[in-house]
Amino acid sequence: MPENPFDHADGTFLVLVNQERQHSLWLPSVDVPAGWDVVHEGSRTDCLDYVERNWTDLRPASLARALDEAGRRPAE
Repeated sequence: MPENPFDHADGTFLVLVNQERQHSLWLPSVDVPAGWDVVHEGSRTDCLDYVERNWTDLRPASLARALDEAGRRPAE
């Protein structure tokens, strides 16, 4: 059974973020998909720590904005 490359603790990984502020752990050997940007590079543990520190609101950015705007509207 092939090993999962994401399970290699000693490997180098990337953290990607898209316009919805969603994060993804990625392998440097794989092309970054359109719409995603590299925001961090490091060990698996380092990248997972980065994601935990920086992806604190798991809602997509568009949903967070819509809910924030709805909360600012005057009651009818």
